[in-house]
Parts: sequence; structure tokens; C-alpha cells
Amino acid sequence: MPRWLPRAMVLALTLVALFQLGSWAFHQLIGLLINILIAFFLALAIEPAVSWMASYGMRRGLATFLVFFGLLIATAGFVTLLGSMLAGQIIKMIEGFPEYLDSVINWINSSFHTHVRRVDVRDSLVHSDWLRKYVQNSATGVLDVSAQVLGGLFKLLTITLFSFYFAADGPRLRRALCSVLPPARQAEVLRAWEIAVDKTGGYLYSRGLMALISGIAHYILLQALGVPYAPVLAVWVGLVSQFIPTIGTYLAGALPMLIAFTIDPWYALWVLIFVVVYQQFENYVLQPKLTAKTVDIHPAVAFGSVIAGTALLGAVGALIAIPAVATLQAFLGAYVKRYDVTDDPRVHGHRTRRSSSFRTRLRELLGR
Repeated sequence: MPRWLPRAMVLALTLVALFQLGSWAFHQLIGLLINILIAFFLALAIEPAVSWMASYGMRRGLATFLVFFGLLIATAGFVTLLGSMLAGQIIKMIEGFPEYLDSVINWINSSFHTHVRRVDVRDSLVHSDWLRKYVQNSATGVLDVSAQVLGGLFKLLTITLFSFYFAADGPRLRRALCSVLPPARQAEVLRAWEIAVDKTGGYLYSRGLMALISGIAHYILLQALGVPYAPVLAVWVGLVSQFIPTIGTYLAGALPMLIAFTIDPWYALWVLIFVVVYQQFENYVLQPKLTAKTVDIHPAVAFGSVIAGTALLGAVGALIAIPAVATLQAFLGAYVKRYDVTDDPRVHGHRTRRSSSFRTRLRELLGR
């Protein structure tokens, strides 16, 4: 046996063991890495606001705290308004349930010539086996829901802490990163960082402005129709339609349509028409003007990036896909050399007719 074979076998086994250990560690830390990625993009999004306040002499830590505090107040207000709306609708449904049940019982008795009473229905529901099993399953499901809620709160706290540190200590983080790179690489890293901040912050602020405009427009419509909870529904439409890619518009319009349908079915139709018309106005007039200097990417590229982000990271990937692709596009555009396009009709979508070229060649042959 060659003398080098045992060493080679030991080295191969060591490499395999290290690979398995690294793969196991990566799968164990994938959740933390995704949270750090979300926190990094969130820090990039609030970086312009933090830098603007820091330029007036405010400490970056305090500026970051004020930005997060404002986001917390806005989120808490929105959740409170939405919760009050849902609670009001649930209370209204519970109060009207006996009347609805009486109408159903009367219809059954008149249609099928039966003698069903509300007391009989109540007793059959109270003493039924499926209700007992449902209550037992719900009691056990409460623990699962509580665990999911606690896990979500812990994840939110992790993202908030990391994003706070990334935003508050952004200059220190950049200095630490550049300290291990040569000067030429430092310039490239700082340029990439600046592009990422511009694109991510621009995406967030342009979406926020479009959400504000959309909310105001839908509030005017809902208020004119007399739909209840118009402010909450307007905020819902503005946020969901702008910050949930691809299907956000349909999810946002479903809730006000449902509430309007309870008032008058024609109101729901008017809401549907307005949502469709406003979406076209936003796509072809408003969005190109607001995002021309922030995240100017082709709609097909944006749609493909959302699909790819969803396939890779789920809902998180869908949210960060567009600013990530916009950053990559801007970074490549800064380094990829471009050339002047030749003056060819085919470039502008015009094709030369074969018949004219054939006649030209025929004339040349006859001329000879």
C-alpha cells in the first residue's frame, strides 16, 4: 500500500465530515440568516431617513430609534383600527344571528312543511358530538397558535434588533468591512452599498407615496358611498396593494367590496370598477413617474423576480425581490460597457419587405 494513501483517506474523510457539519449548521441557521437578510434590507430602507436626521447633528442611534418608533406608532394605529373594524363586524354578526336563524327556520318550515323551532336547533347544537369534538380540538389548537404567535414575536424582535444595529452602526460596519479590503475593492464596496441604499430606500418611499395616494383616492370613494370604516379600509387598500407584489391589488380590493356588499350590492360593483380603473391609472400614469428614478425596472423583470424570490424565500423573497433586482441592475449598469446601437430598421421593430428587396435585386440583374 502506498504511504500517501492513508493520509489521503484521512484527508478525504475529514473533508466529508467538515462538509456534513457545515451543511448541518447551515440548515440549522437558515432561519437566522433569513432574518438577518430581512433586517439588512430594512436597514437599507431607513438609511436615508437616518442619514438625513444625522446630518443635522442628531446621533444615529437616536435617529434610528425615532424612525422605528414612528413605524411602531403607525403599525399599532393601523392594527388597532383594523381590529376595531373586525370586532365591530363580528359583534354585528353575533347580534343579528338570532334574527338570521329565525328567517332560515321560517323558510324551512314554509318550504318543507316542517315544525322546526329555535329551541330544538339550539339543543341539537349544544348536545351534538361534533361541537364537543370541535371545542376539544380548538382547545388543543390554542397551544399551537400561542406557540406560533410567540415564535413570530421572537422573529420580529430579532429582525428589529439586527436592523437597528445595521442602521445605527452603518458607518462603523462599512469601516469594518473596508478595513479588510484593498483600496480599489473598498471603492467598489462603498459604491455598491450606496446603490443598494438608493434603490431600497427609493423603492420603499415610492411605494409609500403611492400607498398614500391610493388610500386617499379610495377613501374619497368609500366616504361618498357611505361605506362604514372608510378610513381603515382606505389604509388597508393603500398598504396591501403596494407592499404585497402581484396579488396585492386583488387582496386589497376584496375587503372593501365585501363591506360595501353588506350595504348595497351596487356599491360593491362601483368599488370593483373603481379599483380596476385606478389600477390602470397607477400602472400607466402614476407608477412610471414615481419610480422612474428609483426602481426603474421592466414589469416583466419585476414579475419574474417576485416569482423567483417567492420560490427561494417565500413571502420574504417576494417582498425583497424587487429592490434586490433593482440594486443588481443598477450595479451591473455601472460596470457593464454599453455601445451605440446601429441604425437598423429591425432595431426599431420594422422589418424589411422581402418583395421590395427581391425587386431591387431583379433590377440590378436586368441593369447588368
